[in-house]
Amino acid sequence: MTDSLTVSAVQYQAVDGGVVPNAMEHIRLIEDADSHGARLVVFPELSLSGYNLASLAGPESWVEAQDPRLDGIREICRRTGITAVVGCAYREPDGTPRLASLAIHPDGRTEPAFKMYLHGKEKELFTAGEAVALTAVDGWNIALAICFDAAFPAHSTAAAGAGADIYAVSALYLRGEEHRAALHLGSRAMDNRMFSILANLGGETGPGPSCGQSGLWRPDGLPIKQSAETGTEVITAVLERNALQELR
Repeated sequence: MTDSLTVSAVQYQAVDGGVVPNAMEHIRLIEDADSHGARLVVFPELSLSGYNLASLAGPESWVEAQDPRLDGIREICRRTGITAVVGCAYREPDGTPRLASLAIHPDGRTEPAFKMYLHGKEKELFTAGEAVALTAVDGWNIALAICFDAAFPAHSTAAAGAGADIYAVSALYLRGEEHRAALHLGSRAMDNRMFSILANLGGETGPGPSCGQSGLWRPDGLPIKQSAETGTEVITAVLERNALQELR
């Protein structure tokens, strides 16, 4: 267990072309985060495809557990010692369709987390998750949330009850939702005395333009560092365990 953890929230503007070119961009951005000492790198919701649900009609847009298109991400995680959380449309081995975050660890393990609170057309494409998923990095427990999950206090409360130190939200908040995003991340952190992270999709997306604001929040609900732009950016900060202990 470490006293501090360096974390990068990646605000990411997905590129056209599907999983392969986006995976290549993920590798480049993980290398960027590594140059700043990151041990955990969090990408947005559907980062491997972009949030355009119509594009998920073809099987090539879906990812599976040992998908070879993610081999480059697995290798950069192995080489750097980073755990990367990437967003995708995911099929379980039994075929169940999920809107997922995948935690890819340096030892080759891949841990999936599934969005619990689907909304809109997502309900036609995906099966909702049933429980909050946690992963661990250097003794820190990280709860993985996906966008609308963060709108429900019960989700973060369950994460805290399971021992989470960090609430990591992979999301798409649109222009005009700046206040909503800040309230969600700050409140979830403050109410549960844990750090929170927002990795927001950037640029233009299927539903509209991003509001940006990716970053990190303290357990007292105050922001540590946030993006001032709406395009691709790596936001890195060092989280200190004593900030948790002071408030718990």
